[in-house]
Amino acid sequence: MYDLNDFNISKKQQRYLGNKGLIIFLALLSAFVPLSTDLYLPALPTMSKYFNVAVYKTNLTLILFFVFFSFATLIWGPLSDKYGRRPILILGLICYMVASFLCALSLDIYQLIIFRILQAVGAGAASAVATAIVKDVYEGRRRESILALVQSMVVICPAVAPTIGALLLKFTSWRGVFLTQAILGAIIVAGSVVFQETIGLKNNGSFLYTVGRIGVVIKNLKFTALLIIFSMVSIPLMAFISPSSYIYQDYFGLSEQKYSYFFAFNAAGMLIGPLLYVRLSSYFKRYSIINVCFLAIILSGIIISILGRFAPWLFAISLLPSTIAGSCIRPPGTYLMLEQQKEDTGSVSSLISSFSTIMGSVGMIIVSFNTGNLVEMVGIVNIIFGILCGFLWFVAKKVLLCEK
Repeated sequence: MYDLNDFNISKKQQRYLGNKGLIIFLALLSAFVPLSTDLYLPALPTMSKYFNVAVYKTNLTLILFFVFFSFATLIWGPLSDKYGRRPILILGLICYMVASFLCALSLDIYQLIIFRILQAVGAGAASAVATAIVKDVYEGRRRESILALVQSMVVICPAVAPTIGALLLKFTSWRGVFLTQAILGAIIVAGSVVFQETIGLKNNGSFLYTVGRIGVVIKNLKFTALLIIFSMVSIPLMAFISPSSYIYQDYFGLSEQKYSYFFAFNAAGMLIGPLLYVRLSSYFKRYSIINVCFLAIILSGIIISILGRFAPWLFAISLLPSTIAGSCIRPPGTYLMLEQQKEDTGSVSSLISSFSTIMGSVGMIIVSFNTGNLVEMVGIVNIIFGILCGFLWFVAKKVLLCEK
């Protein structure tokens, strides 16, 4: 593991948070999506029964969260270039905190869906600004290391969130899970208040001009090509996360608690990935590591399709290579995208977050319409998108990045 003292040097010092506190703060900001979804995944089957609605309606609380989160980040990111990172964080996180509390008070599934949408809008500010702060503060190799460190800390949340959610359900209902999210929101709001601004030169244009910078960034062909490729890696990941409770609890017949253990096992792979990348990057080229990761996703999908349906532990082990590879790609992928655009950091950060979430939603939608075996579907999604991303990466690095 890392010693946070190794990452203390930055361009902008934080008087109250300190350098270590800033890294932890960034990890929590980046973790808002898994904390807002994985914490209540064990409760999804129970919620469907509580509201007496079809499973697809309950799944809308998950799918629509990602859809509106994606659009919200496209607004928050550019606005942080104009008004600064700190005020955008405070505003968005207060929205998240209030919405989480309202989710806990929902009287029917439709109210819950509406409040989840508001929660998504608030969470978008955290995710859009987090990567921008990393670029504001760190440079070069240190930036890539911080990205890996923060993302490795981030995936601790998916590892523990379902377990915590399952434990909470032993003492409270699904409402208590959303109250926990509201408390978390209050903690991060406090962190945002003491956070000191990191942006240097602000955008002085109008609101429409500021939001329109998104289009300017998208016109950068190198950035957009990498954005599409690395965002699609989220499709296989969310194709598993979204139906994971149904796979383990309904298909394999496990309890909520046992489901959380299996989910945590695969989430641990997400923790290993960024750490593994930092180790490997000392010996191998960035491009070579990415090549191997796409191959691992494909092979993992093949193994899942053949063996995954026979036992929960076989499914978990078969999925692990894809999980590790998918998270291992994130630090170099994010670093390469940030390097393609020197200005409009907030817009770049929001696009990275938004596209990743949109592609994740695609994965969720694909499996939500599946009428066959969910385990086999997860395997097929890994194979298809592993091949597609690998091919597009091969073309992009030859044509756009001119890698020999």
